[in-house]
Amino acid sequence: MNESLLDFTGALASAAPTPGGGGAAALMGSLAASLGAMCARLSAGRKRAPGAEELDKITAACEELRLCFLEQIEVDAEAFRPLAAAYRLPKEQPDRAEVLRRCSLGACTAAETMLVLCSRTAAQLQRLRKLAGALLQSDVGCAAAACRAALLSAAYNIYVNTRAYPDDAEAQRLEKTAEAMLQAWLPPLEEIELRVLMDLRNEET
Repeated sequence: MNESLLDFTGALASAAPTPGGGGAAALMGSLAASLGAMCARLSAGRKRAPGAEELDKITAACEELRLCFLEQIEVDAEAFRPLAAAYRLPKEQPDRAEVLRRCSLGACTAAETMLVLCSRTAAQLQRLRKLAGALLQSDVGCAAAACRAALLSAAYNIYVNTRAYPDDAEAQRLEKTAEAMLQAWLPPLEEIELRVLMDLRNEET
């Protein structure tokens, strides 16, 4: 993933099917992890006090997550290409429905990975919320918002590909995974955002 943001957003804005929502989700997740790494680095560098060692660990974790998210941009595009080809198959082709099913579920590969990456990023942001300096709390809030958007977007990309197969075991597994991740991590991310917002407004939490 070496293209510039200008190139990537230009491709995203084009009529080409990829990159699409999955690529955008991966970018948002990478931005969340990047902000997390920045906040941890600056907070640790501010003063080598108790908590600095944990901040260093958060930095390393967020750096790894940043790169993992970026890898998913290409993974998502590669997974979508067979599905795009399947949609072009003649409707009278006998195995078209099965090919569509297989490719639709295969297109969830990156989204499922991103759900896990989002959960790991959210866990780091929970730790960071308690340790980051006061002037960096707005960036922690931005990171949580970006992570929440990435989490939701990854789930959208699963549901859009599984909804036609309600009785399929793999589709059901993917949907259960998405639902579990949403239930587990949307509330903590929303809480970080809300608490940051109330702190910045000098309101009681």
